[in-house]
Order: sequence, then structure tokens, then C-alpha cells
Amino acid sequence: HSVFFDTAIKAPESWYLALLGFAEHFRTSSPPKIRLCVHCLQAVFQFKPPQRVEARTHLQLGSVLYHHTKNSELARSHLEKAIPQFEDVKFEAASLLSELYCQQNLVDSAKPLLRKAIQISQQTPYWHCRLLFQLAQLHTLEKDLVSACDLLGVGAEYARVVGSEYTRYCNLALLLMERKLGEVHPLLTLCGTIVENWQGNPIQKESLRVFFLVLQVTHYLDAGQVKSVKPCLKQLQQCIQTISTLHDDEILPSNPADLFHWLPKEHMCVLVYLVTVMHSMQAGYLEKAQKYTDKALMQLEKLKMLDSSPILSTFQVILLEHIIMCRLVTGHKATALQEISQVCQLCQQSPRLFTNHAAQLHTLLGLYCISVNCMDNAEAQFTAALRLTTHQELWAFIVTNLASVYIREGNRHQELYSLLERINPDHNFPVSSHCLRAAAFYIRGLLSFFQGRYNEAKRFLRETLKMSNAEDLNRLTACSLVLLGHIFYVLGNHRESNNMVVPAMQLASKIPDMSVQLWSSALLKDLNKALGNTIDAHEAAQMHQNFSQQLLQDHIAACSLPEHNLISWTDGPPPGQFQAQNGPTTSLASLL
Repeated sequence: HSVFFDTAIKAPESWYLALLGFAEHFRTSSPPKIRLCVHCLQAVFQFKPPQRVEARTHLQLGSVLYHHTKNSELARSHLEKAIPQFEDVKFEAASLLSELYCQQNLVDSAKPLLRKAIQISQQTPYWHCRLLFQLAQLHTLEKDLVSACDLLGVGAEYARVVGSEYTRYCNLALLLMERKLGEVHPLLTLCGTIVENWQGNPIQKESLRVFFLVLQVTHYLDAGQVKSVKPCLKQLQQCIQTISTLHDDEILPSNPADLFHWLPKEHMCVLVYLVTVMHSMQAGYLEKAQKYTDKALMQLEKLKMLDSSPILSTFQVILLEHIIMCRLVTGHKATALQEISQVCQLCQQSPRLFTNHAAQLHTLLGLYCISVNCMDNAEAQFTAALRLTTHQELWAFIVTNLASVYIREGNRHQELYSLLERINPDHNFPVSSHCLRAAAFYIRGLLSFFQGRYNEAKRFLRETLKMSNAEDLNRLTACSLVLLGHIFYVLGNHRESNNMVVPAMQLASKIPDMSVQLWSSALLKDLNKALGNTIDAHEAAQMHQNFSQQLLQDHIAACSLPEHNLISWTDGPPPGQFQAQNGPTTSLASLL
């Protein structure tokens, strides 16, 4: 230490570089030694450094504390000290500090900070573009799409003036996000052609291709068009493989405005995994969804060791939301409940994350409640979710599931008809999602079945089948087939019933969907008995027994978890602690 101190006095630049070198070594160690990194940076202040060095050290400390610790107040203090300083420091400090404010739900503090930085950064193209982009994203999160579009338009024009085609395309791509579904597809296709013909930096070109393809894929998925999206999704997966082989330092852009990145390459890989999981879940390829979720979560774990960027937590929450729905379908309720608890914990760490995902959390709890036959709790969870969402597709999804709860309860006619009027698939359906409209037909068919109006039920279910077959919506296809099979069985048409139930069972096994398998095996047992197929009836009875046992064991395991108490949470932030349950709350008879 004394040798280092003597050297530092003789050569101030050497001591500074040495401390920086140590700090970076500790930051990038595996695992990172953040406490030692912070000590090294704090030691810089002991030498009374020049103002520029002091300002940059405050920025570095703020960045390390923000990205690698939970000490947001100390990070905020250092970043605020860096802002009034030199130009090369203040813009980066303003960008980081606004992110921190947003994470703490202090959006009203972030906006003026960004506006001021934008005003004085016009001679610094990279930071001017990045800060405009950041403020536009903030307005988008607040659903202020007019302000967001205005800022993106300014960003696109500024990028054109300073000669950055890449950054201009990034801003134009975000502008497309705010368009209606019907307008977006042709525009994205046109933009994709422009990008293909653009003779720019290879990494930037591939980055833009990923951007436009992600937008295309997510718009198709929002529209519930699972089959139509396949060519775009395949292109996206090939594109991310290409970009993974390119090195960032191979060709550095000469224009400072081109240094802007819409997303780091490592984050893009996780994003492509994420949209693949979304597609697999909607299409009913649940084993594939599990495979890509595992890959994405492993990648996220590695990234979060060196980077606690808020977007990584957002990716993690969205991945968990999708795999939870898969678990509920595949008959793994206990695992789903533990993952719901994991989402709660992630949301507890970030007020902003909770604000953005509270409605989804209550929706997942509502779906879990249906799976364990706690219908009153399911209703309370869906009602809480409806109160918290302004997203039209999510609203329609919640209403569809709440209608299924009322149908199963059988005594909520007024509330049920009120809901069904709002999601009438025959006219004025509130969203453009193909999948949700097909589900609305299914709900109508289910109600007609319970009311004994079988011809009407068949009409609705055939409509569901037509729509689900058109876009490979396998779960809806399986559910519609088994319900049609049940209707034909009740009507005494055993041959036709068998023609529906057998493919339903095959599809349900492929997904795999435990509830449809249980339902189909029960029908196959009765059908084969009626048709005199004794051996087949015995096999179906054995299958039904196996599915019943698996579901019952999982049901008992889930209801015995302390996290099961989450079904009673309907207001405020998620609870941190859970009391153990005495045992399952429903009987096997009510479950089956």
C-alpha cells in the first residue's frame, strides 16, 4: 500500500489509472466483487483529483451502484453530483439518473431532466439521439403516444440532418409501433425491404433487421396470428444467429450518431428467445416453450451478474408469465404457484415493474384459482386485474376467463350476459386478435352446452374450429373437439363423438394439456363401453385413472404451499411473507 501511495504522489495519472484498473478488474471478476470495485473508485476522492476526474468518478460510482447493487439512494447521490459537470459526463449521468428515477416510479423527475439534457446536447449527436429515444420510450410507457411520436419524429429528422441512416431507421421503427395492426404489416414489410437494400455497417444492418423482425413478430402475436407469423419468426431466429457471429469492434461507425444502439446484442438474444416462447405458448407447443424459457433464463442469469439493467428484469418477468400459463396447462400447478411467487418478489424490488405487471399477476393468480377450483378467488383476482389494466388485449383475455368462471358457477346470469355482450365475436369484437375472437366463440359454445342448446353450441364451436385451424391454435382446437365430442355423446351419436374425441386426445397429448386429456379419457371410456369395445374402454379407464392421480397429487401439493395464500391478495403491493397452509381447500370430486 505504501509503495502504491508513493507512486500516486509522484504520478497522479498513474494512481488514477491503477485505481480504475483495479475497479474494472473487480467489476468483471466472476463472480463480480462490487464492494472492492466501489472501494477503489471511492479511493480516487482521497487524492483530491481534478474536477473532470472527480465528475467522471461520481458517474462511474453512480453507474456501478445502479447496475450492480440495490443502494439506489447512494447511486442517485453520485449521479446528481456528476450532472452539473463536464459535457462528456453530464449526458451519460442524466441518462442513467432518469432510468433510476423511472425505476423508483419518479417519472415526473425523469422527464424534465431528459428535456433539459436534450436541449443542450444538440452538438453531441450520439447523446442527443439517445436522450430523445429515452424520453420517447418514457412517454410510451405512460401511454402518451402523441408525445412519443412527436419525439421520435424529431429524432428521425435530426438523424437525417447529421447523416445517420441507422439511427433514423431506429426512430422510424418505433414510430411504427404506435400504428394500428392493420396499418403496420405493409409498412413493416416496406421498411424491411429498405433495410435489406441499405449498404451500411454489417452489425448495424443486422441489428436493424432484428428490430424490424421483432416488431413484425410481436404485431402478429398481438393479432393472435400464430401460423402467419412463422416465416418472420424463422427469419428473426436466423438473423440473431448471424449477429451473434459478428464482433462489435470489427467495424466502428465514423458518424458519432451511429454509435447509438437500440438494444445490446446480448439482450437481443434474450428477446428472440422471449418472442419464441410467446409464439410456442400461443401455438400450444408447450415443451418447446419450456426449452426456450430455460435457455433464456440461463442467459439472463449470466447477464444479470454483470448488468442489472431494468429491461433484463422485465424480460425475466414476461418469460415467467408465459411459462406459468404453460405449467397450468401441463398440470404443474405447484411449480406455477412458486413461479408466481417469484414474479411477486421481482416486482417487490421495482415499483415500476409492479406498476407495469400488477394486472398480469392478478390474471395469473385467477388462472391458478380456476385450476384448483377456487372460483370465488378466481373472480376476485380477475376483477382486480380488470381494475388495473388499460391494455385492450389483456382486458379481453381477462373478461373471457371471468366469463368461464361465471359459466362454471352457474348462478351469475346477469353478470355473465353483461360480460358476453362486451366480447361478442359476431359483431363489434373489441380487439383485432384472431385468437381472442376464436376463444370468445368457444366461451359462447361452452355456455350453450351447459344450457342444453346443443345446435347453437355446435355452431359456435365449429366457428372456433375454423378459426383455430386457420392459425394453428392447437389448444383451442383440442378444447373445441372434445366439447363437440361431448355434445355428440349426449345426443347419442357415438360414432361422431368418437371422431371428435380421438383427435382431441391426440392433440392434447402432443401439447400436452392435462385437463383435455382427463376430459377426453373419461369420454373415451364411456364411448368405448357404449360401442362395445371392452379392451379400449379398459385402456381409457386406466388412462383416466392415471391423469386423475397426477392432477390430484399436484392439486394437493399446490394447495399445501404457503404461497397458496396469494389467492387472497387482491389489493396493494404483493405480500412478502406467506403462512403455511393446513391442506387442500377442495375435494377430488369438485376438482374433477
